Amino acid sequence: MKFRPCIDIHNGKVKQIVGGSLKDQGDQAAENFVSEQDAVFYAELYKKAGLKGGHVILLNGKDSPNYEATKAQALQALGKYPGGLQIGGGICPENAAEYLEAGASHVIVTSYVFKNGVISWENLEKIRDATGKEHLVLDLSCRKKDGKYYIVTDRWQKFTEEIVTPELMERLGSFCDEFLVHAVDVEGKARGVETELAKLLGQYTAHPVTYAGGVGSMADIEKLRKAGQGRLDVTVGSALDIFGGSIPFEALAKMK
Repeated sequence: MKFRPCIDIHNGKVKQIVGGSLKDQGDQAAENFVSEQDAVFYAELYKKAGLKGGHVILLNGKDSPNYEATKAQALQALGKYPGGLQIGGGICPENAAEYLEAGASHVIVTSYVFKNGVISWENLEKIRDATGKEHLVLDLSCRKKDGKYYIVTDRWQKFTEEIVTPELMERLGSFCDEFLVHAVDVEGKARGVETELAKLLGQYTAHPVTYAGGVGSMADIEKLRKAGQGRLDVTVGSALDIFGGSIPFEALAKMK
Protein backbone atom coordinates (compact mmCIF):
# COMPACT_ATOMS: atom_id res chain seq x y z
CA MET A 1 0.00 0.00 0.00
CA LYS A 2 1.33 3.40 -1.04
CA PHE A 3 0.20 6.82 0.11
CA ARG A 4 -1.05 9.00 -2.75
CA PRO A 5 -1.30 12.69 -1.79
CA CYS A 6 -3.91 15.09 -3.14
CA ILE A 7 -4.43 18.74 -4.02
CA ASP A 8 -8.15 19.55 -4.29
CA ILE A 9 -8.82 23.00 -5.74
CA HIS A 10 -12.16 24.83 -5.47
CA ASN A 11 -12.82 28.47 -6.28
CA GLY A 12 -9.08 28.99 -6.79
CA LYS A 13 -8.16 27.71 -3.30
CA VAL A 14 -6.71 24.45 -2.01
CA LYS A 15 -9.47 22.93 0.11
CA GLN A 16 -10.77 19.81 1.74
CA ILE A 17 -14.51 19.51 1.28
CA VAL A 18 -17.27 17.04 2.10
CA GLY A 19 -17.48 15.31 -1.27
CA GLY A 20 -21.22 14.73 -1.33
CA SER A 21 -21.91 18.40 -0.59
CA LEU A 22 -20.47 19.78 -3.84
CA LYS A 23 -22.92 21.80 -5.92
CA ASP A 24 -22.22 23.56 -9.20
CA GLN A 25 -24.93 26.14 -8.54
CA GLY A 26 -23.20 28.94 -6.70
CA ASP A 27 -19.99 26.87 -6.50
CA GLN A 28 -21.06 25.65 -3.08
CA ALA A 29 -19.49 22.98 -0.88
CA ALA A 30 -19.25 22.17 2.81
CA GLU A 31 -15.65 23.00 3.68
CA ASN A 32 -13.48 21.14 6.17
CA PHE A 33 -10.37 23.16 5.50
CA VAL A 34 -9.33 26.10 3.32
CA SER A 35 -5.57 26.42 3.03
CA GLU A 36 -3.66 29.65 3.32
CA GLN A 37 -1.08 28.02 1.03
CA ASP A 38 -1.42 27.68 -2.71
CA ALA A 39 -1.26 24.53 -4.83
CA VAL A 40 2.44 25.06 -5.58
CA PHE A 41 3.23 24.77 -1.86
CA TYR A 42 1.70 21.30 -1.70
CA ALA A 43 3.27 20.19 -4.99
CA GLU A 44 6.66 21.20 -3.63
CA LEU A 45 5.98 19.39 -0.34
CA TYR A 46 5.10 16.17 -2.16
CA LYS A 47 8.10 16.50 -4.44
CA LYS A 48 10.49 16.92 -1.51
CA ALA A 49 8.94 13.85 0.16
CA GLY A 50 9.41 11.81 -3.02
CA LEU A 51 5.71 10.98 -3.24
CA LYS A 52 4.50 10.18 -6.75
CA GLY A 53 1.10 9.52 -8.26
CA GLY A 54 -0.85 12.03 -6.20
CA HIS A 55 -3.83 13.73 -7.81
CA VAL A 56 -4.79 17.32 -8.44
CA ILE A 57 -8.56 17.73 -8.77
CA LEU A 58 -10.34 20.76 -10.23
CA LEU A 59 -13.62 21.00 -8.33
CA ASN A 60 -15.18 23.76 -10.43
CA GLY A 61 -17.07 23.13 -13.65
CA LYS A 62 -15.95 24.83 -16.85
CA ASP A 63 -18.91 27.22 -16.71
CA SER A 64 -18.00 28.45 -13.25
CA PRO A 65 -16.70 32.02 -12.89
CA ASN A 66 -14.03 30.50 -10.62
CA TYR A 67 -12.87 27.88 -13.15
CA GLU A 68 -9.94 29.86 -14.56
CA ALA A 69 -8.54 30.62 -11.10
CA THR A 70 -8.81 26.93 -10.19
CA LYS A 71 -7.19 25.84 -13.46
CA ALA A 72 -4.34 28.34 -13.00
CA GLN A 73 -3.58 26.86 -9.57
CA ALA A 74 -3.59 23.35 -11.03
CA LEU A 75 -1.22 24.21 -13.88
CA GLN A 76 1.20 25.87 -11.48
CA ALA A 77 1.24 22.74 -9.30
CA LEU A 78 1.96 20.52 -12.31
CA GLY A 79 4.79 22.80 -13.33
CA LYS A 80 6.34 22.60 -9.87
CA TYR A 81 6.38 18.80 -9.86
CA PRO A 82 6.49 17.57 -13.48
CA GLY A 83 5.84 13.85 -13.78
CA GLY A 84 4.84 13.55 -10.13
CA LEU A 85 1.15 14.44 -10.20
CA GLN A 86 -2.01 13.35 -11.97
CA ILE A 87 -4.87 15.72 -12.79
CA GLY A 88 -8.63 15.39 -13.06
CA GLY A 89 -11.68 17.56 -13.51
CA GLY A 90 -13.26 18.29 -16.87
CA ILE A 91 -10.64 16.34 -18.84
CA CYS A 92 -11.46 15.49 -22.47
CA PRO A 93 -9.47 14.76 -25.66
CA GLU A 94 -9.44 18.46 -26.52
CA ASN A 95 -7.63 19.59 -23.35
CA ALA A 96 -5.74 16.48 -22.18
CA ALA A 97 -2.57 17.39 -24.07
CA GLU A 98 -2.41 20.78 -22.34
CA TYR A 99 -2.22 19.15 -18.92
CA LEU A 100 0.22 16.44 -19.99
CA GLU A 101 2.48 19.06 -21.54
CA ALA A 102 2.20 21.11 -18.33
CA GLY A 103 3.71 18.22 -16.40
CA ALA A 104 0.92 15.81 -15.46
CA SER A 105 1.97 12.15 -15.50
CA HIS A 106 -1.64 11.09 -16.11
CA VAL A 107 -5.05 12.63 -16.70
CA ILE A 108 -8.01 11.38 -14.68
CA VAL A 109 -11.35 10.99 -16.44
CA THR A 110 -14.91 10.17 -15.37
CA SER A 111 -17.65 12.31 -16.86
CA TYR A 112 -16.34 12.23 -20.44
CA VAL A 113 -16.40 8.43 -20.45
CA PHE A 114 -19.62 7.87 -18.50
CA LYS A 115 -22.05 9.80 -20.66
CA ASN A 116 -25.82 9.87 -20.13
CA GLY A 117 -25.52 7.33 -17.35
CA VAL A 118 -23.64 4.63 -19.26
CA ILE A 119 -20.15 3.94 -20.59
CA SER A 120 -19.44 5.61 -23.91
CA TRP A 121 -16.97 3.16 -25.43
CA GLU A 122 -16.50 5.60 -28.31
CA ASN A 123 -15.44 8.36 -25.91
CA LEU A 124 -13.25 5.94 -23.99
CA GLU A 125 -11.40 5.09 -27.19
CA LYS A 126 -11.06 8.79 -28.04
CA ILE A 127 -9.53 9.75 -24.71
CA ARG A 128 -7.22 6.73 -24.75
CA ASP A 129 -6.06 7.62 -28.25
CA ALA A 130 -5.55 11.25 -27.21
CA THR A 131 -3.49 10.49 -24.10
CA GLY A 132 -2.10 7.03 -24.60
CA LYS A 133 -3.18 4.19 -22.30
CA GLU A 134 -0.10 4.77 -20.13
CA HIS A 135 -1.23 8.32 -19.25
CA LEU A 136 -4.90 7.59 -18.48
CA VAL A 137 -6.52 7.05 -15.08
CA LEU A 138 -10.20 6.15 -14.96
CA ASP A 139 -12.04 7.57 -11.96
CA LEU A 140 -14.71 5.16 -10.72
CA SER A 141 -15.85 7.32 -7.82
CA CYS A 142 -19.09 5.92 -6.53
CA ARG A 143 -22.00 6.16 -4.11
CA LYS A 144 -23.96 3.33 -2.54
CA LYS A 145 -27.54 2.74 -3.65
CA ASP A 146 -29.64 -0.37 -3.11
CA GLY A 147 -26.61 -2.17 -1.70
CA LYS A 148 -24.41 -1.54 -4.74
CA TYR A 149 -21.76 1.03 -5.61
CA TYR A 150 -22.85 3.13 -8.58
CA ILE A 151 -20.36 5.30 -10.46
CA VAL A 152 -21.19 9.01 -10.17
CA THR A 153 -20.20 11.81 -12.54
CA ASP A 154 -20.21 15.60 -12.87
CA ARG A 155 -18.26 16.26 -9.68
CA TRP A 156 -20.07 13.36 -7.93
CA GLN A 157 -23.56 14.84 -8.43
CA LYS A 158 -25.10 12.43 -10.98
CA PHE A 159 -25.64 8.70 -10.65
CA THR A 160 -24.88 6.52 -13.64
CA GLU A 161 -26.31 3.07 -14.33
CA GLU A 162 -22.83 1.54 -14.04
CA ILE A 163 -21.98 -0.51 -10.95
CA VAL A 164 -18.39 -0.95 -9.74
CA THR A 165 -17.46 -4.62 -10.03
CA PRO A 166 -14.18 -6.47 -10.68
CA GLU A 167 -15.67 -7.54 -14.02
CA LEU A 168 -16.27 -3.94 -15.10
CA MET A 169 -12.75 -3.01 -14.04
CA GLU A 170 -11.38 -5.88 -16.15
CA ARG A 171 -13.22 -4.51 -19.19
CA LEU A 172 -12.08 -0.94 -18.57
CA GLY A 173 -8.53 -1.92 -17.65
CA SER A 174 -7.49 -2.47 -21.26
CA PHE A 175 -7.94 1.29 -21.84
CA CYS A 176 -6.11 2.76 -18.84
CA ASP A 177 -3.06 2.60 -16.59
CA GLU A 178 -4.71 3.01 -13.17
CA PHE A 179 -8.01 3.48 -11.35
CA LEU A 180 -8.94 6.13 -8.78
CA VAL A 181 -12.00 5.49 -6.62
CA HIS A 182 -13.48 8.04 -4.22
CA ALA A 183 -16.01 6.57 -1.78
CA VAL A 184 -18.15 9.68 -2.13
CA ASP A 185 -20.58 8.99 0.74
CA VAL A 186 -17.70 9.15 3.26
CA GLU A 187 -15.41 11.51 1.32
CA GLY A 188 -14.23 14.41 3.46
CA LYS A 189 -15.86 13.12 6.66
CA ALA A 190 -12.82 11.36 8.20
CA ARG A 191 -15.17 9.04 10.08
CA GLY A 192 -14.15 5.68 8.69
CA VAL A 193 -13.54 3.92 5.39
CA GLU A 194 -15.94 1.93 3.22
CA THR A 195 -14.52 -1.53 3.94
CA GLU A 196 -17.13 -3.20 1.75
CA LEU A 197 -15.97 -1.16 -1.23
CA ALA A 198 -12.33 -1.80 -0.35
CA LYS A 199 -12.96 -5.57 -0.31
CA LEU A 200 -14.56 -5.32 -3.72
CA LEU A 201 -11.69 -3.25 -5.17
CA GLY A 202 -9.14 -5.60 -3.62
CA GLN A 203 -10.40 -8.40 -5.84
CA TYR A 204 -8.97 -6.61 -8.87
CA THR A 205 -5.25 -7.10 -9.45
CA ALA A 206 -4.40 -6.04 -13.01
CA HIS A 207 -3.72 -2.32 -12.44
CA PRO A 208 -3.00 0.00 -9.49
CA VAL A 209 -6.13 1.14 -7.66
CA THR A 210 -6.17 4.16 -5.34
CA TYR A 211 -8.92 4.39 -2.72
CA ALA A 212 -9.98 7.76 -1.30
CA GLY A 213 -12.61 8.59 1.29
CA GLY A 214 -13.24 8.49 5.01
CA VAL A 215 -9.76 7.87 6.43
CA GLY A 216 -9.69 9.48 9.85
CA SER A 217 -6.88 7.63 11.63
CA MET A 218 -3.98 5.24 11.17
CA ALA A 219 -6.38 2.51 12.35
CA ASP A 220 -8.56 3.26 9.32
CA ILE A 221 -5.55 2.81 7.05
CA GLU A 222 -4.93 -0.60 8.63
CA LYS A 223 -8.60 -1.53 8.09
CA LEU A 224 -8.22 -0.49 4.47
CA ARG A 225 -5.05 -2.54 4.10
CA LYS A 226 -6.79 -5.66 5.42
CA ALA A 227 -10.00 -5.17 3.47
CA GLY A 228 -8.12 -4.52 0.22
CA GLN A 229 -5.66 -7.40 0.83
CA GLY A 230 -2.78 -4.89 0.69
CA ARG A 231 -3.50 -4.21 -2.97
CA LEU A 232 -4.95 -0.71 -2.66
CA ASP A 233 -3.09 2.58 -2.49
CA VAL A 234 -4.67 5.25 -0.31
CA THR A 235 -5.38 8.96 -0.42
CA VAL A 236 -5.87 10.87 2.82
CA GLY A 237 -7.20 14.42 2.83
CA SER A 238 -9.06 16.05 5.72
CA ALA A 239 -7.46 13.84 8.38
CA LEU A 240 -3.91 14.98 7.50
CA ASP A 241 -2.26 17.60 9.69
CA ILE A 242 -1.36 19.63 6.57
CA PHE A 243 -5.12 19.97 5.98
CA GLY A 244 -6.12 20.64 9.58
CA GLY A 245 -6.37 17.01 10.72
CA SER A 246 -4.43 14.93 13.22
CA ILE A 247 -2.53 12.34 11.13
CA PRO A 248 1.09 13.51 10.68
CA PHE A 249 1.99 13.93 7.03
CA GLU A 250 5.45 12.56 7.83
CA ALA A 251 3.94 9.26 8.98
CA LEU A 252 2.23 8.68 5.65
CA ALA A 253 5.09 10.05 3.56
CA LYS A 254 7.02 6.89 4.47
CA MET A 255 4.45 4.82 2.56
CA LYS A 256 5.89 5.06 -0.93
